[in-house]
Amino acid sequence: MVPLLLLPLLWGGSLQQPRYWLRVQESVTVQEGLCVHVPCSFPYPWSSWSYSGKLYTYWYRKGDHVYYDDPVATNNRNIQVDTETRNRFLLADPSFNNCSLRIRDARMRDAGTYFFQVEKGSQGKYSYQNMLNLQVTALTEKPNIHIPEPLGSGRPTQLTCSLPGSCEGGRPLTFSWAGAAVDSRNLQTSRSGMLTFTPRPQDHGTNLTCQVKLQGSLVTTQRTIQLNVSYAPLLTISFFQGNSTGSPHSCSCETEEQQGSWPLVITLVRGALMGAGFLLTYGLTWLYYTRYGGPQRTRPSS
Repeated sequence: MVPLLLLPLLWGGSLQQPRYWLRVQESVTVQEGLCVHVPCSFPYPWSSWSYSGKLYTYWYRKGDHVYYDDPVATNNRNIQVDTETRNRFLLADPSFNNCSLRIRDARMRDAGTYFFQVEKGSQGKYSYQNMLNLQVTALTEKPNIHIPEPLGSGRPTQLTCSLPGSCEGGRPLTFSWAGAAVDSRNLQTSRSGMLTFTPRPQDHGTNLTCQVKLQGSLVTTQRTIQLNVSYAPLLTISFFQGNSTGSPHSCSCETEEQQGSWPLVITLVRGALMGAGFLLTYGLTWLYYTRYGGPQRTRPSS
C-alpha cells in the first residue's frame, strides 16, 4: 500500500518537477457586474509531450485541494465546476499553451487568489508557482451615450447607451432614459439601450440622462449630456402703415437666431431668408411710391 504522504509526490507533480511560471499579470481589477479578460500562457512542465492523452487545464482558488475541491474553471467535462463560478469563469483552448481566463459578471466574492494546473495523460498534474490575484471593486464606470449624427429639429434619430466593460453573457442590464426630450408619459426603458426620438427646437440645451441598472441588484450608474439641436431661424415680418405725418409704409424683418453651432445648410437657409426679407421691404416701398406717389408735401402759404 502506498503511504499517504507519498500521494502528493505521485499525483501532484509540483514536488517532482522544476518550477515553471505562468506568463500572466500578477493582479487584475474588475468592477462588480462587469467582465474582464485575463491573458495567460504557460510553458510545458514536462520535457516531452509525445505521450498520448488529452490536455486538461484547471483554475483553482488558493487554498483549495485539487482532489477534494471543485475548480473554478476547467475544460475537463468529467470534473464538476464550482457552482459559484460556473458559466462565468471561462477557459480558452489550451492547445496553444493558452491559459487565458475570461470572467463574466464579476462578483465581490470572486475576489481572491487563483492558481493554474495542467494535466496530461499518464504524466500527471502540475501546479504552477505564480498565481493570479483578482480584485473586485464597486461599480463606478459610467455609461457612454453615442449620437451617430448631429441632431436636427424634426429629424428622427436614434441614440445608443452602452456600459464599458459589460459583455455578452454577462449580467443583464436595464437602461432608462430621462430628460425634457423624452416623453415622461412613456418611460423609455429597455434592455438594448437604444432611444429613438425626434428633437424639437425647445430641446436644444436641455439635459438627457441614461441610467444603467444591474439586474438583481440596487447598483446603478448614469451619465448626463446636453443636447445640441440645430434648427432653422424664425423669420418675423412686420408691416407698418404710414402715420399722420406722411411717413411711408415700412417693413422690417427679424430673425431669432439659434444659440449654438450652425451647420452649413442652416447658415445658407438663414442667409436666404434674410435676403428675401430685404427684397420684400424694397418691393413694398416701391409699390407704395408707385401707387400713392409718396408722401405729399404741402407748400407754405405766402
